[in-house]
Amino acid sequence: MTERTVDVGRGISLAYEEFGTGEPLVLVAGLGQQLHSWPAAFCEQLAERGYRVIRFDNRDVGKSTHLRFKPPSPAAILRRRWSPDQYDLIDMATDTVGLLDALELADVHLAGASMGGMIAQTVAARHPDRVRTLTSIFSNTGARRVGRPALSTWLMMASRPARTREEAQARAVRIFRHIGSHGFPFDEAWVREEAGIGWDRDPSPAGTARQLGAIFRSGDRTPGLRAVTAPTLVIHGDRDRMVHPTGGAATVRAITGARLETIPGMGHDLPRGAWPRLLDLIDSHARQRSTDATT
Repeated sequence: MTERTVDVGRGISLAYEEFGTGEPLVLVAGLGQQLHSWPAAFCEQLAERGYRVIRFDNRDVGKSTHLRFKPPSPAAILRRRWSPDQYDLIDMATDTVGLLDALELADVHLAGASMGGMIAQTVAARHPDRVRTLTSIFSNTGARRVGRPALSTWLMMASRPARTREEAQARAVRIFRHIGSHGFPFDEAWVREEAGIGWDRDPSPAGTARQLGAIFRSGDRTPGLRAVTAPTLVIHGDRDRMVHPTGGAATVRAITGARLETIPGMGHDLPRGAWPRLLDLIDSHARQRSTDATT
């Protein structure tokens, strides 16, 4: 496993890592999350099942290209007053396709979590020939009344950004105790370790704010999701305080033939206790498509 950076076009470079060989499976990270939000051990277990697993930093986080315009304020987002440079989820989906091009991958299995699910959905809708299967995890369609954070989550997200590594770790523990999987053991040591790695790679909160602007600028994506033709699996937990489970249900309604798998006790994270179920779901979904394609 070696981190590399590749030009994906339009002045954007993405940092990525690979695990294993086999059918390509690209994992898209969520809001403000870096490539290691897909844990290495999780990726290794997917690789052991026969996949070439690729995880990467979206634009504006980690080691990928950071834009330089002023991020939108909460008031600007509410008023929909955007900088001329503000990008949207289509731009981020185009980055993902640019990564496939750079790695010479004609088509892939695509899985995204939270905002990563939104990006993956957009790739599947706009570039259907590039997506073998789509797996959307605790994500939504952007529709106004579904898949929204709890009020308590909004208030927590609005708290002051961390100014030190220690503050970043403490903030991560506080947030994931709130939005995480209350039906599974909470691994505080792991959360602190991952938050520390994130701080060391990229301590700036500005990129997260610009990504949030991309989500809101994209609005309700429901009509566009009618164009998705890839076999689609939607996974959601029943304890999600960041993206209410109605977001998963709306995604299933929007994408023809999509199916929903609910994991009891799971919130807005990937708890180790849920890995066996998550790995089986992602793997069986990809394998079913491969079986269908050969029969």
